[in-house]
Amino acid sequence: MTELVQYRTAAQGYGEIKLNRPDKMNAVSNEMAASFRKAIETAKQQPIKFLVITASGELMFCAGGDLKDLHGDMNSDEAFATLYPMKEVLYEIVSFPVPTVCLLNGDAMGGGCEIATACDFRIAREHARFGFVQTKLGIIPGWGGGVLLYEKVHPAFAFQWLMEAEKHEVSFLHDRCWIQRVAADNEWNDRDTLLRPYLSKSLEQMKILKNQYKKKISSLSLSAQMDDEVRNCAELWETKEHKEAVRQFFSRK
Repeated sequence: MTELVQYRTAAQGYGEIKLNRPDKMNAVSNEMAASFRKAIETAKQQPIKFLVITASGELMFCAGGDLKDLHGDMNSDEAFATLYPMKEVLYEIVSFPVPTVCLLNGDAMGGGCEIATACDFRIAREHARFGFVQTKLGIIPGWGGGVLLYEKVHPAFAFQWLMEAEKHEVSFLHDRCWIQRVAADNEWNDRDTLLRPYLSKSLEQMKILKNQYKKKISSLSLSAQMDDEVRNCAELWETKEHKEAVRQFFSRK
């Protein structure tokens, strides 16, 4: 059986985690969340200079959580228990000992944007679109990614994006520093060029730089804030607004 989340160590000295469920837009199921955590644990044992997180396919990096597992019939306690494993995955990315680079091969929505935000850097294909769309579903980010967004962009923009839940183009998000680099389609598969700034550094440099950054963002205190966000999301799970949004989603399908 093909792993839902794959890990490999590249010859150039970095690790790569790939979401591998393209037929489901790389939506994260319960099983996939467990596989993701396992892949990160494997990566942490390797002497890699940095970690890449990307996905299979060309259309979607990640559509968020799989609504078959994150369905609208759960109570708040069940929702919290289902959401929390991915919060732990995101925190493992935030606190990873070397830099993390998200290669956004396609669009990301909801939880997909949370995964990307957990990474230190984001490189996106030129025609991709991204949306923290959770508030359109009557909830808020459920994996702690909203907390992380406030650390990665100007707080006023983070608040606006979470509140309005708009889908934005790459150029817009590059201007607001959520995207660090935009890659044209004809250069996307040239990893040596895409990753050149990271490949040129030593492992020792990378560890020092990441540790300095983790201290700056107070990564240890972020975990508790992320826990609160997951709990608040779970509390919204039983509201009529969320249940109706999920019902409409499945009726459209």
